[in-house]
Amino acid sequence: MIMTALRLIRAYLRLNMQVIFAYRVNTVVDLITSLLWLGWELLSLSIIYSNTATIGGWVAGDLIALLGMWKVLMSVMFGMMWPNTEQFNKSVREGTLDYIFLLPANSQLLTSIQRLQVWQVHNLIQAAIMVPLGLSMAGRVANATEILMFLALAASGLVVLYSVWLVLISAVFWFTKFDNNITLMNALADSGRYPTGVYPTWLRLLVTFVIPIGLATTVPLQALRGELTLWQVLACLGGGAATFVVASAIWRAGTRRYAGASA
Repeated sequence: MIMTALRLIRAYLRLNMQVIFAYRVNTVVDLITSLLWLGWELLSLSIIYSNTATIGGWVAGDLIALLGMWKVLMSVMFGMMWPNTEQFNKSVREGTLDYIFLLPANSQLLTSIQRLQVWQVHNLIQAAIMVPLGLSMAGRVANATEILMFLALAASGLVVLYSVWLVLISAVFWFTKFDNNITLMNALADSGRYPTGVYPTWLRLLVTFVIPIGLATTVPLQALRGELTLWQVLACLGGGAATFVVASAIWRAGTRRYAGASA
């Protein structure tokens, strides 16, 4: 099962890489645009911190590291979620989702990797630079345990976001014209640029438990800042696993409702 999944992912990555090489100019323009946005984001932080020393107890270096985690979030959203949502909605409306179910592979996996914006990997590269750089600027030195907790929580946070995304697209099985299924997630994505503690209670709850942007950005960095206990980390990891199980069950229930092109 795992080996089959890995072969499928490799095949779709190769296919999407071919698309990138076919439209090289567009890819270069997208990369340049991304770097310009990064410059603007850093300039915005410098303007904010020219008027204050901390935001919710987070210094400038902390926010640069948090911006790096937000880049990871963006790589997943723009690299996998958005393009596959568009493809999935179109397939349900036109009945071409039948072809996915006819293939001898997991339909959930296939739906998740049909369209991959591979060039979004540049966001991961930026994150790999910004997180350690920001922590260094903040004068923070994480030990091995904190680094392991950070990596585990970052992965768990992305799993939770994926699970929420899966539930939202699964809603199309019940509501065929539900094309705006990830509008809320898209609208709240920018909230990940800042620690959840700076938001009012209602918004903090929204980006932590409803559309859990904060679980993929703020919470992993809290581990590096030494703010989480082992039990809190284990609870987050358990919650991430449970969310994935529930989301997969909802997906399977939705597929049983799908009538296909013949309906």
